[in-house]
Formats: sequence, structure tokens, C-alpha cells
Amino acid sequence: MIIGILKEQNGEQRVSILPEQAEVLIKNGNTVWLESGAGEAAFAADAAYTAKNVSIESREKIRKEADVLLSYWAPPEAAEGTIRPGAILIGVYQPLFQFNLMRSWSEQKLTCFSLDMIPRTTRAQSMDVLSSQANIAGYKAVLLAANLFPRYFPMFMTAAGSIAPAKVLILGAGVAGLQAVATARRLGAVVEVSDTRPAVKEEVMSLGAKFIEVDGAADASKAGGYAVEQSEEYRQKQKQRIAEAVAKADIIIATAQLQGKPAPLLVTEEMLKQMKPGSVVIDLAASTGGNVFGVKNNETTQLHGVTLVGNSQLASDMPWDASKMYGKNVLNFLQLIINKECRLNLNFEDDIVKGCCITHDGAVVNTRISELIK
Repeated sequence: MIIGILKEQNGEQRVSILPEQAEVLIKNGNTVWLESGAGEAAFAADAAYTAKNVSIESREKIRKEADVLLSYWAPPEAAEGTIRPGAILIGVYQPLFQFNLMRSWSEQKLTCFSLDMIPRTTRAQSMDVLSSQANIAGYKAVLLAANLFPRYFPMFMTAAGSIAPAKVLILGAGVAGLQAVATARRLGAVVEVSDTRPAVKEEVMSLGAKFIEVDGAADASKAGGYAVEQSEEYRQKQKQRIAEAVAKADIIIATAQLQGKPAPLLVTEEMLKQMKPGSVVIDLAASTGGNVFGVKNNETTQLHGVTLVGNSQLASDMPWDASKMYGKNVLNFLQLIINKECRLNLNFEDDIVKGCCITHDGAVVNTRISELIK
């Protein structure tokens, strides 16, 4: 198999495969091509790849001749119809939002595996790109907040007076939220956490944070690690409890997402008005609407004296480790669909292969996506 690594566009700093991961593919008998400069933003120069027997090739050659194309985001050539039919695309393509693009790819006879659709099961953990990248984003969100916040995070008692610890409110206790809890606690903050899943209370408390309990949450045990939509009665109770927490908070880290749907608005404008001047919000759900009123994706703005940061791709700001973790996810997935003879082996009885295959053989094969297209 010829596996091509494309250079990301639009400022994305991650690369799909780092040199040592490419070396594994080559030792297994595959050929790996790299578009020149694809790894530079992640501090992986072309020379580091060639030292592992990776060939540097033009973008045009890779998209026309490679069997497998790796890119974190959808390559623009796929939308333009300039990738050869039969090619396999692997990346994070957000098909629940980009379903019309998926239809176009099926018409071009491209096979697409979108790794953000991998089932969040125990067996799939080594390929779970959402978790690996969310872990980094949660960590980076707290560091960014600490940098923007005009006060200390920890408590200090000095001859010049005492400094109270920062109060951090984290919305959502998934992978990003729990890493944010751990990081904020290490920096000395007092942390409260809101989540619709009562089952995460123990994890939150084990990290030294307080869990905000709201009775009557809908069962999320079959939602694959995501939150689920709640009843109106529950939302009203949750709104009241969050309003109380927001009024006390100096920092909000917002991470709550609903798979394939707009992020729930949890912090209203009236709540923001209750925050102290200089407070900071980091909204990791900004790309799907955000959890906090007034947040704009990929922008830092001010509202009622509060700094609002909308950034759903904070992991890209730590490109080496983000690429290392993502590359390991990709490598594990490739080993699932490429056999020992370096030939494609698609087993659609496998829940992982079936779950993240969106288009194949001229059709949209993922039922969730095909239903959106109708």
C-alpha cells in the first residue's frame, strides 16, 4: 500500500503521522509518501522522515497515486473532485455536520473513514481520536485561562496580604473536562464541575473538585461517552445551579457537546453579567455554537468585562504531542484495515470499521449520515 501524508491547510499545526510512526508502517511493508513540509509545524522536518525511509513527493502525485491519503481535516482536493476514484481518505471529517460533502465523496467513489465516528468502546480506545485530542485541549484550556486571568490561581498568604484561590467552573466532565479539573487543581484553584451524567461524580471528586448535582438527569449510559438531551424540567434545575456557580466563578472552562448537534447553551448573558470583571471563559464547544453566550469560534472577545475565548481546536496549539497521540490512533486503525500482505482488508462485521466508514464503493454506507442526506 502507498500511504500518503498531506500537509494540513488553514493553519492546522498537527500532522497525521510522525516519523517514528511512519517507520512502523514501512517496516510492515508499506510505502509512505510525505508532502514536503507536512510535519514542520509539529517540529518534524522532512529530514526526520527521510531518515526513516519516507519519500518526499509532490502533493499532486500523492493525491493522484497514493492508495491511502492521511490528513487531519478534509483535503480541499476532495471537494474539488481531483482525487482519484478508489482512494481511501482517513481523518477527522465531522460527517454529522459535513454530510453534503460526504455525499459528494461517495459520488466520486472515494472511501472515507472519519475517525471521529469510531465507537467509544473499550476495544476502540487505542483509536479514539476524540479522547486523545480532548485530553490535550482540556489541559491547554486551563493554561490559556491562567495566562489571561489577571490574578493568581493558587492561594497565597504573604506579609503583603492574603490572595484567595481562583474559582474555576468546568462545564462537562468528559475527557477534556476531567483533564481541565486535574490541571486547575494542580495550579491551586478551587474547582466545581457540572455534568448531566451522575456517574462521573466519583471521578470528579477523586480529582479534588466539587460536583454540582442536579436530580432527574436522562440516562446517558448508551450515548458513547457523550451528553444527551435533557427534559425541560431538568434544564431549568440545571440552569439555576449553573447560575449560582457562575456568579462565584473566576474562570469557566466549557466542554459540553452533543454528538452531531449544536452544543447546549449553558451560560446565558444574564449569568455572564454576574461574573467579576477580569473573569475568563474558554469555550471548547465554540465550533458547534458554544456553551456560553457571546462566544465566537476562533475569536477572543470581551463582553461585560469577561474575556471570552472560543477555540475548539486547542490541541493544535500543542502540535508535537497532539500529532504523536493522533498518529498512534491512526497507526492502530491502519493496522486494523491493512493486512500482513499490505493489502486493504475491510471487515464490515467489525464495529470499529463499520462505525467510522462513511463512504465506500460509490455509496454513503453509514446509516446515520445517509439519513441526514435524505
